[in-house]
Amino acid sequence: MTILITKPDKNKTRQKRHGRVRNKISGNAERPRLNVFRSNKNIYAQVIDDVAGVTLVSASTLDDGVNGDNKTEQAKAVGALVAKRAVEKKIENVVFDRGGYLYHGRVQALAEAARENGLKF
Repeated sequence: MTILITKPDKNKTRQKRHGRVRNKISGNAERPRLNVFRSNKNIYAQVIDDVAGVTLVSASTLDDGVNGDNKTEQAKAVGALVAKRAVEKKIENVVFDRGGYLYHGRVQALAEAARENGLKF
């Protein structure tokens, strides 16, 4: 008899965690949701009005002008860019959605840079 031990899929557990969080938080016109998605190579942030189902502002490491020596520096640049674009559209208060990721590293760097550049959450 052979017993196979399978490691849990990290992305599936992250998606389950994200689903539990999404049941509790939602963005609206007054306080849209700042969503973060992190891949191995890039990081993406978007400000979403869930009631209308519309992305109001977005930024990622794929945008022009986002530079950094490492991925954490790039995440800070994305946080600053998404905050700048949101403030231009008169969005100051948001709900932070970490996307099921731990509030650490690149996600934390993006959030702190967004706060420093005018977003409140």
